[in-house]
Amino acid sequence: MEPFDPKKYIAENVLLTSEAMEISGVTRPRIASLIKTGKIVPIKKTGATSLFLREEIEAKRDELISLRK
Repeated sequence: MEPFDPKKYIAENVLLTSEAMEISGVTRPRIASLIKTGKIVPIKKTGATSLFLREEIEAKRDELISLRK
């Protein structure tokens, strides 16, 4: 088993807003709306920069896709 590498974990699992938009397939205003309504919660927000966990964005993407059907 490899030792835990925090830089690798962050690179693979923490997303910027632009990456979250790409994975979820929504626009920046839609991301802002999801944050405002509490449907997604950034793990950190500094000024105009928000960070998200990949697994939460992927789960939201799957939920949004199922709602479209």
